[in-house]
Amino acid sequence: MNLPRPTRRSFLKATLAAGVAPLLLPARIWAAETKPNSRLNLGFIGMGKQMRGVMGGFLSKENVQGVAVCDVDTNRRNDGKKQVEDFSTKKNDTSFKGCASYTDFRELLARKDIDAVVIATPDHWHAIIGIAAAQAGKDIYCEKPLTQTVHEARALVDVVRKNDRVFQTGSMQRSSREFFIACSLVRNGVIGKVSRVEAGFGGPGKPCDLPEQPAEAGLDWDLWLGPAPLRAYNEILSPRGVHNHFPMWRMYREYGGGMVTDWGAHHLDITQWGLGADDSGPIQVVAPPDWETAQSGGKLIYKDGVEVTHIAENGVTFYGSDGEVFVNRGKIRVTVKGVQKAKFVAKEDQPALKDQLAALEKEFLADPKVKLYASADHKQDFLDAIAKRSKPICDVEIGARSVTACHLLNFAYNYGKTFQWDPATNTFANGTGDAKWLKRDYRGAWKVA
Repeated sequence: MNLPRPTRRSFLKATLAAGVAPLLLPARIWAAETKPNSRLNLGFIGMGKQMRGVMGGFLSKENVQGVAVCDVDTNRRNDGKKQVEDFSTKKNDTSFKGCASYTDFRELLARKDIDAVVIATPDHWHAIIGIAAAQAGKDIYCEKPLTQTVHEARALVDVVRKNDRVFQTGSMQRSSREFFIACSLVRNGVIGKVSRVEAGFGGPGKPCDLPEQPAEAGLDWDLWLGPAPLRAYNEILSPRGVHNHFPMWRMYREYGGGMVTDWGAHHLDITQWGLGADDSGPIQVVAPPDWETAQSGGKLIYKDGVEVTHIAENGVTFYGSDGEVFVNRGKIRVTVKGVQKAKFVAKEDQPALKDQLAALEKEFLADPKVKLYASADHKQDFLDAIAKRSKPICDVEIGARSVTACHLLNFAYNYGKTFQWDPATNTFANGTGDAKWLKRDYRGAWKVA
């Protein structure tokens, strides 16, 4: 289905409705011609380490062309532009007209020739940019964790649905075979009735207490902060130059949710896939006794009393009446009725992992009653969904439900409260919890209504 492209007036009106401050855009942008061929034009927003890998995956596809990059840092912006141009040269793309670069994401979104955008900014920007992109008529691939708050998660789902956009959350473990097999085993009752799960990742974040440092030349620091509180620059939040590590802004509540949202968005996503909770969530959250200093120990209780415990060891373990399944990246361990069906292999011995997964599938999943969505390539799955106008493997609703579980767990660590939750209405139940936890304060005109 070909939906109408937004006009300049409709886009500015939409950004106002979303709480995104309008930008007067040059007439040349709105006058840009629609692309003359069937190639998908992508724009990339947030040019850090994560984007370099994700963008490379997209640009390697034959039917994809990068036409614009955006970052508030000049060095990263120029580096991203060069990466796009180098890929086009390598592909000998004669239709390539060059890659534009922008400081402000709204200029990129206003281009009529851009079909879809990839968002890999710090978490505190995800919802605002995602909402504006949907209202601008773009399909969207957005990194996890999907949003900074529960309220933003629901608002993003609503806007994506209203604008009939294809949205892929970057929880790429769903497109890895070991996670697909593990969740298929659990969902098909191979280990019997599941009573508990252990999901392993790091601890919660903390309020930002970093000292002021001299500003980075070429960085629009005010725009990097955006909706977050005004504070002085520190290179831990936005590293100087083109960096090759994952910045630790994610450990501070103003910009992320610690490892609970960063890695929890991966492993709680797999937990909910295995439990069949993609359209629901926990009904109770239990804070650990030492909540003020705890890095693990919080619990999420799902229907039928299934208890999900946050532990330190990375990975996910499902415990059933007839066995257990442990899964992590490149690892799987399966025991059924006391017999080990699969065990860990060395990281470099991937053929052995492949053989074990094939054996598990042959023995237990030859004719499964529950057939999970299968994807071998998270980016290609997004592109295929765009072509078909269908929901991809990690649709916006799934990403919203997964990050909501993360936020609820963080509430236990942040406030030390045990509370009840209604996943049908996404509200606290029976007088527990505090509705204020579901939102955050926004600075200036940046907000999600």
